[in-house]
Amino acid sequence: MKKKMLIVDDEEDILIFLSYHFNKNGFTVTTAPDGIIGLSKFEKDSFDIVITDIRMPYMDGIEMCREIKKQDRITPIIFLTAVTDDYKILHAMRTGADQFVDKPIKLDELTAIVNGLIN
Repeated sequence: MKKKMLIVDDEEDILIFLSYHFNKNGFTVTTAPDGIIGLSKFEKDSFDIVITDIRMPYMDGIEMCREIKKQDRITPIIFLTAVTDDYKILHAMRTGADQFVDKPIKLDELTAIVNGLIN
């Protein structure tokens, strides 16, 4: 059975790039352009893993993570970030993030982290 992944990012290129990569690698991928839509999709379906950007309009990844963890403490969440602010990263980890991956994304690194978290 295919693993289900939710990818949330306001950059359409990243959504397309990651969707293609993870679909090709056996995942069923759902995408959302911001945290509000991502949270709504998470509440309507179950996912094995969530990958989200930190900075997004309407609801950022930190707030979305906080809301997801209120409902589901088990599903791993990976933050994609260009943020270099240690306080922001620490704050994000306290909301329940499982891992961070820096942008620009290194696919081998992200794939290894995803596989490590769900296998």
